[in-house]
Amino acid sequence: MTPHRNGMDPAKETILAGYSRDRHDLERWLKDAGAADLRRRSDGTRWTNEELLFHMVFGYMVVRALLPMVHVISRLPVPVGKAFAALLNAGTRPFDFVNYWGSRGAAMIYNRQRMGRKLEKTITAITRRLHREDARSLARTMPFPDRWDPFFAPTMSLKDVYAYPARHFDFHARQLSLRQPLR
Repeated sequence: MTPHRNGMDPAKETILAGYSRDRHDLERWLKDAGAADLRRRSDGTRWTNEELLFHMVFGYMVVRALLPMVHVISRLPVPVGKAFAALLNAGTRPFDFVNYWGSRGAAMIYNRQRMGRKLEKTITAITRRLHREDARSLARTMPFPDRWDPFFAPTMSLKDVYAYPARHFDFHARQLSLRQPLR
């Protein structure tokens, strides 16, 4: 990959632009939405807007946890990674249950007062890791549990994992029944 004028890899620039946009959008929603807006049902999910906002933040938290795992599993023989992904795919129903109810419960802790700080800390940590990655590490791949999320593919590179939370965030942003923030 050819670095841009500032010396940064264009793929990293794109990923970081998504993080910045999501940070800004969450900040605007939390600032502009009233308590009734956040308690209102989202559009197309069973979550309230506040629960869905937390779920969007949770996508970043998941990536922070996944990064070390991708670094390890991508170094193992492919059959080991495939077996691990198959095991996780077999647990899709329990995962869906935990994903839904976990976001509902966690939104009580990481509510409008705390979720912005949580996203900030999580993005800061992920960004720090991304800056340390080189093209070779970003190209590492591993099998993924593709039944867990529509943005998980059967095989994902580390670069794909870094790009995932912004894709997840953007998808769910369209399901909020809140006014879209001005950019």
